[in-house]
Amino acid sequence: MHKKFFFFCSEGLTYINGLLIVCILFTVYSIYSAHTLLMVGSAFLWLLFFEFCYFFRDPERLLPQDTSAIVAPADGRIIDVQPMQEDAFLHGEALRISIFMNIFDVHVNRAPIAGKIEYLHYNPGKFISAFKEKASLDNEQVAIGINGEGKGGQKISVLVKLIAGLIARRIVLWKADDDLLTKGERISIIKFGSRVDLYLPLEAGIKVKKGDRVKAGETVVATFNP
Repeated sequence: MHKKFFFFCSEGLTYINGLLIVCILFTVYSIYSAHTLLMVGSAFLWLLFFEFCYFFRDPERLLPQDTSAIVAPADGRIIDVQPMQEDAFLHGEALRISIFMNIFDVHVNRAPIAGKIEYLHYNPGKFISAFKEKASLDNEQVAIGINGEGKGGQKISVLVKLIAGLIARRIVLWKADDDLLTKGERISIIKFGSRVDLYLPLEAGIKVKKGDRVKAGETVVATFNP
């Protein structure tokens, strides 16, 4: 279950608290020993601590009011937009939007539409760089199929793939099969760099292009007006 502690996702508290203790102890020891290399190491540890705090931040997002809007499931940069065959849940050709999250992006993922989770599949795999096309097929990933309603009650199905990258080694999912989702709701976190692929119906009107920066739950990546 997702929990938030002040500005942070609770999944990061173990890392943040543990590193804070290490930083304090190492700093005290380096000051006591007055060794230059130890002081440099102490400064590096504090930089790492602040990066961990930044990495596990969990900001609130302003959801767009347009009921036809499909929002980004992840923060990051669009690295690919193209039609792809998707046979696991959509059973046919779909539009795929790929988002790469580096270590400085927010890593909390959100539901692109409101609906019900009707497909959930975990695939253990490799840890290829998330930039590469093979990562979408071979890397450790969780696929989430959501059935919902678009504008005017039209049915819409989308698939979200949470993909572990070269550094990311753990996907934490806060939802289960048959759960009901609201648009923009927090659904997962992928730790330390990763990728999210969003598969949409061919009728969806894409609003982003390769190279664009997006924010989960806030940026409209497509609209659905069949």
